Parts: sequence; C-alpha cells; structure tokens
Amino acid sequence: MSTDTRQSSSIKVWDPLIRIFHWSLVFFFFLAFITEDDWQNLHVQAGYAVSMLIAFRMLWGLIGTRHSRFLTFVKSPTVVMSYLRQMLTLRVPHYLGHNPVAAVMVIALLANITVIAFTGMVLIAGEGQGPLANTVFATWHGDWMEEIHEFFANFTLLLVIVHVAGVVISSLLEGENLVRAMVTGRKKNQLHWQDAKVPEHK
Repeated sequence: MSTDTRQSSSIKVWDPLIRIFHWSLVFFFFLAFITEDDWQNLHVQAGYAVSMLIAFRMLWGLIGTRHSRFLTFVKSPTVVMSYLRQMLTLRVPHYLGHNPVAAVMVIALLANITVIAFTGMVLIAGEGQGPLANTVFATWHGDWMEEIHEFFANFTLLLVIVHVAGVVISSLLEGENLVRAMVTGRKKNQLHWQDAKVPEHK
C-alpha cells in the first residue's frame, strides 16, 4: 500500500505535543514511582518532570489543537452513563478523539497526579527544598502529608491499570488500535464519527 493510500485511509487526531506528553508522562511517573524509597534525588527530579508535564497539559487543554482541548472531549454525566450502557451491549459509537469514558479517566489521572506533585513539593519544602520552601506550605510537612502522597501515588497506579484495561477493551469494541494511534497520531478514516467535524490536521 502506498503512503498516499495509507494517509487517505486514516485521519490525523493527536498532535505531536500530545503524543510526546503522553509517553513522557508514562516514563516519568513510573520512574518516580519505582525510585521513591531508594533514589530520593532521582525521585524528586522525576517528580519535577511530571509537574511540568501536567502544567503543559492543563495549558494545552485550553489552547491546544482540537482534540486536545477539554471542551472538545469532556462530556456530561448523562453522556458518560449512556456510553457505559452501550459498552455493555458491545456496540459503541466511535469518537475521533477521546470517548466519554476515556475523557473521565484523563481528568481523573490529571487530578490525581496534580495532588501527587503538590504533596511531593510540600514534603521537600519541609526540608527547605523546592519551590514551596520558605512558604506556609513548608509547615504542612509531616507523616500525614507523606501518607496522602503515597495514597494518591498508589491510587493513580490503580487508575493506570484500569486505563490500560479500558484501552484494550475500547480497541476491541471500536476495531481501532488505540495504542498505535497514540504513537502515530492517526486513526482509521471512518464514515460515522460521533464527534465528526473537519479535522484540523491534514
């Protein structure tokens, strides 16, 4: 199959910045997770990287390309529940961007990782380090803050597992390799997209 044919049979969805963000967040989150106890300096540096990535995603969710913007893919609870019921029937509408359930997971992951980043900065602020050092947040340093930090880290890992399972299930239901789509940025060119409009990228 020629390059032109492959291009015409697919649609550009995810811009390069979103794809770089996604896989960088995967790498640095797990780096921070596995270095928490034994390599504290590396853990902190990975945490900073995660914080910067989350800040970028928040900004890009407001001003970025069409399918990266929150207003494009975040749906009402009614739409989310309707999509879940359709999943149980194994017949779901196809979304060019995130489907409604995936959108909920995106927001949940962003929120939880934000809490992890903030509590981590509070913990090192208590040791006179980081951007929150010498602020009122430094006084919040304590075992209770460390417990919050660890709880959200573990809970986020659980969300990641659920997210991966959701990607596998959605890929089967939609007939679309969603992992590959997040690598190439492209999805199959189908006739009936639930959120169909003329794509921004050619």
